[in-house]
Amino acid sequence: MKKIILIIVLVLLYSCKTKKTVTSLTEEKSIMLVNPNEVDAVTKDRAYDLGTRLLESCNTSRFKPFSSEEATDKVRQNITPAKLSETCKKINFRNGKFISLNLIDIKHDEINEQYIFKYNINYEKKYFKRELTVFVNSENKVSAMSTKEVKPKPM
Repeated sequence: MKKIILIIVLVLLYSCKTKKTVTSLTEEKSIMLVNPNEVDAVTKDRAYDLGTRLLESCNTSRFKPFSSEEATDKVRQNITPAKLSETCKKINFRNGKFISLNLIDIKHDEINEQYIFKYNINYEKKYFKRELTVFVNSENKVSAMSTKEVKPKPM
């Protein structure tokens, strides 16, 4: 009886052991920096225009929904006026009004066939730095958008 309990305990302990996943080198090399001149103007304009439209809606409180040609269904469902107004309140309180976007870099994900555009967002208040990331898939549709606050780098 004691042997059975000991075996069960050992099996349970072994099964609870964490397994480390190792990212393969092919996954790391699948996302590469791209020169802005190598990307189609339509793709660059789509990312910039939709990012600007989204952020300008915080200034005007009027949001023109994305069409099915501009964004994927998932993006169109996630960006609702209620969610957008709540997010805009937080961002406007902390950062002030949106002024402009500056392109930081463009990456190409070869596995998912999409471009990742990173923009620096300029606001009235310069206390906090934010970035906008726009994902554009192979069909020239925005597949994801996100903003995040960038922590200042220590000197």
